[in-house]
Amino acid sequence: MYDEVRQTDPEIAEVLDLELARQRNQLEMIASENFTSRAVMETMGSTLTNKYAEGYPKKRYYGGCEYVDMAETLAKKRAMALFGAERANVQPHSGSTANMTAYLAFLKPGDKIMGLSLSHGGHLTHGHPVNFSGILFDAIHYEVDKDTETINYDRLREQALAERPKMIVGGASAYPRFWDYEILRSVADEIDAVLVFDMAHIAGLVAGGVHPSPVPHCDVVTSTTHKTLRGPRGGLVLSRKDHFKAINKMNFPGIQGGPLMHVIAAKAVCFQECMADSFKTYARQMVDNAATLGETLLERGFHLVSGGTDNHLLLVNVSNKGLTGKAMEELLEHVGITANKNTVPFDQESPFVTSGIRLGTPALTTRGMGTEEMRLIGDIIDRAVQNREDDAALTKLQAESHELCRKFPLYPGM
Repeated sequence: MYDEVRQTDPEIAEVLDLELARQRNQLEMIASENFTSRAVMETMGSTLTNKYAEGYPKKRYYGGCEYVDMAETLAKKRAMALFGAERANVQPHSGSTANMTAYLAFLKPGDKIMGLSLSHGGHLTHGHPVNFSGILFDAIHYEVDKDTETINYDRLREQALAERPKMIVGGASAYPRFWDYEILRSVADEIDAVLVFDMAHIAGLVAGGVHPSPVPHCDVVTSTTHKTLRGPRGGLVLSRKDHFKAINKMNFPGIQGGPLMHVIAAKAVCFQECMADSFKTYARQMVDNAATLGETLLERGFHLVSGGTDNHLLLVNVSNKGLTGKAMEELLEHVGITANKNTVPFDQESPFVTSGIRLGTPALTTRGMGTEEMRLIGDIIDRAVQNREDDAALTKLQAESHELCRKFPLYPGM
């Protein structure tokens, strides 16, 4: 593997080897990460990376685009079929540019938007002041209820009626519960606002039929194509047909130049994979795994934000265990588990420290792990916390994590 790179750039070849070893030997539990198929990776490393193709199929600003047109057309058709959408734009380089496309297609700088607070599970691109969404727009935020740690839709409606934003943004990066799309739609209609939903985290669950779809209820739905979709790193915009002209024009030439045709072709492969019955089984297993892991941690006294999960992720407040999120992330790394520190609602710690961690099941489920393995992992996490001052015990736990990885090999033969 990587024979050409080894000859050309041995230092980068070493990086590739080390990263493959890390992915193989760690229990990857970052909720936004997954492992693509070999077919997706092969497509990303194909000759399509050489082609410039500004514009859209049959309307390019470059010659020689007949074959990349075929790839993009396939990706669009498959995305629409997979999600039941009227239109799809598969060119966004990322979820962030997909969101920027959606916002600027409807809004002018200074217009008011309303999204879930980052510290309550939202996303940077939903109006955080350091992000383009908070810099360009007048951003206000709704929050979760302090008692239930879930969205209070009555309060959301009252806030929307008082503030009258031009756009309501749904979706999150660390919210473990279902969304009520019908209420969001009714609130948006009541104030004549555009409703955009960012389903980046749950797109694979929607595609697999184990999570309600926002597509029938929203003006625009944005997503990444990695995470639970298990495709290449990139973005996607789904919209109603009457909004599609504005979406296309804003994505190109409004925001982006030449599309990444090798990634767009890999998106097409991903969408094809998601249409298989095996992907539905995978999506169900992701959710079952998260529920089982959550139950295991609850039994051992961990505080799960909102009390559990409806999707692929858990948000765990570890302050009752005498740890910060940062310390917990480092502890889990030591025992062979990769996770990320994360703010929890009403967090008293800084975003660099946090009181919580976010755990996800997409990558481990891709490796073939099931509910039995989730119970073992929950037990490893609990024993790591109990024995955090005992180096010998932590070394033993690391060996247990490595043994789990060995039983479920990643990219055998690579």
